[in-house]
Amino acid sequence: MRRDNSALVLLRGGGDLATGVALRLHRAGIKIVITELAQPLAVRRTVSFAEAVYEGQHVVEEVTARLVKNDQIPAALEANEIPVLIDPNADVLSSMNFPVVIDGRLIKQTPSPLPVPVPLHIGLGPGFHAGSNCHVVIETRRSHTLGRVYWSGTTQADSGQPEGDTRRVLRASMDGTLMAHKHIGKHCETGELIAEIQSPTPALAPVASVVNRKSQIVSPFKGVLRGLIRDGIPVTKGLKIGDVDPRDDTSACFLVSDKALAIGGAVLEALLTKPEIREQLWR
Repeated sequence: MRRDNSALVLLRGGGDLATGVALRLHRAGIKIVITELAQPLAVRRTVSFAEAVYEGQHVVEEVTARLVKNDQIPAALEANEIPVLIDPNADVLSSMNFPVVIDGRLIKQTPSPLPVPVPLHIGLGPGFHAGSNCHVVIETRRSHTLGRVYWSGTTQADSGQPEGDTRRVLRASMDGTLMAHKHIGKHCETGELIAEIQSPTPALAPVASVVNRKSQIVSPFKGVLRGLIRDGIPVTKGLKIGDVDPRDDTSACFLVSDKALAIGGAVLEALLTKPEIREQLWR
């Protein structure tokens, strides 16, 4: 039996851009539930509600997200917190009614269908096609169309390249486990060691043993370490693992970005455009 939660919004993903959406909606009086992976790979962890999966709770700009089970959602909402569920497939939709689902995972590919249909399905970025696999799609790429709300068609295609100086994005050089040497918010000099990827491999010797291969990740230029995935997390070659900001502003490491807030504002526009949705969420 599905419980009636017709005044709730389900947000898939708790990364930094999705967290900007969550903050905007939470501050506007909308109650949100976030679903996440069992092992999130958020880079800008300081401003990602996904961190609640590891820490039990996480605070971003004075708003608390808390890791919960399904039956703990009402208590978290009553405490004015944002509940976070480990539920990568959004199975909660089979037991609870949500008038709105926002897919903020930024998977940049065609998503799998939802377990059940919902009145309003909002997709963020490439991979979504309004009128086909969602009702409305929002542009996430920086340009004059950032934050545009499209009720038909798609957003700009994924360029495959990070915005701005491509060197700022740090990627895993091989499969292995991340070993952090710097903390988010710390200044980095050009060439300074930020992390290592450690990968155990069989040794080329008669006696069975294991040799740990290490690959260093260094700063491409002077700046502040704006993001780095958690220490001890398994990574695959090419995975985005960090972000160095040449503006060297430590405060930016602990504030949701202008881009995330713009996308959050676009989601609010989409919700307000539909009177039947608006009435449920603010009744």
